[in-house]
Amino acid sequence: MDDKIIATFCLCDDLLKAMHHQEDRQCQMNDAEIMTTAFVASLFFRGNHESARTMLQQHGYIPHMVSKSRFSRRLHRMKEIFIILFDLLGQTWKTLTTDAIYVIDSLPIAVCDNIRIRRSKMYSDEHFRGYQASKKRYFYGLKIHLMVTQDGQPVECFLTHGGFGDVDALKYYAYELPDGSIIYADKAYNDYEIEDLLQEVDHIQLIPIRKKNSQRALPPYISFVQRYHRKRVETAGSLIEQLLPKSILGCLKPPFWGHIR
Repeated sequence: MDDKIIATFCLCDDLLKAMHHQEDRQCQMNDAEIMTTAFVASLFFRGNHESARTMLQQHGYIPHMVSKSRFSRRLHRMKEIFIILFDLLGQTWKTLTTDAIYVIDSLPIAVCDNIRIRRSKMYSDEHFRGYQASKKRYFYGLKIHLMVTQDGQPVECFLTHGGFGDVDALKYYAYELPDGSIIYADKAYNDYEIEDLLQEVDHIQLIPIRKKNSQRALPPYISFVQRYHRKRVETAGSLIEQLLPKSILGCLKPPFWGHIR
């Protein structure tokens, strides 16, 4: 834990210095420490900022910790810096990917399961009701649409409501990928028009798993490669899900397009 906390602070501090970020000299806690606290909460406390604040202060990492309300206000003011950091990390993973192979998929962020949907007070609209085909269950909440490299490193993501279709999400990916890149996906992403457009304009191949009645059948070896690479995005989704809180206490009203590009 110590190494991760120190590395996180150094990364945030170097980014702010490279951006020539200006801070008020009267602040006892700088913005790099604010960002570090938020990341520590996500990595070790399932997003619980209060637990992260208490631990970092008690163990001497950040002795001059601000109050809960002030921390929340300063964190919200730094939204754009977080997006810049995620963008730089995504560009780094793209640079390190030599084969230019990517995989897309979605995973649910459930506020509650189907049996408690009628009692849910956080979201009231029906379009927050989604279906997870892999587990054959309905859920109520949001979706994370994720693009990862062949090594499982995320390069782009955004949130939608739970009922948002995966094939519709194809229109919202940035596709800032090198020419000749290959994107693997499951059956839910079959859209011949977008496939042709990506191939013609960006020279990117979108290769989803074909349905039985598909007009563009793929060779058997392609199907084998698809299933091999899809394990990467499923593993990445499982790791992200482990970092999420068990229950969502705040209300986020999507579409919240927070891209990692």
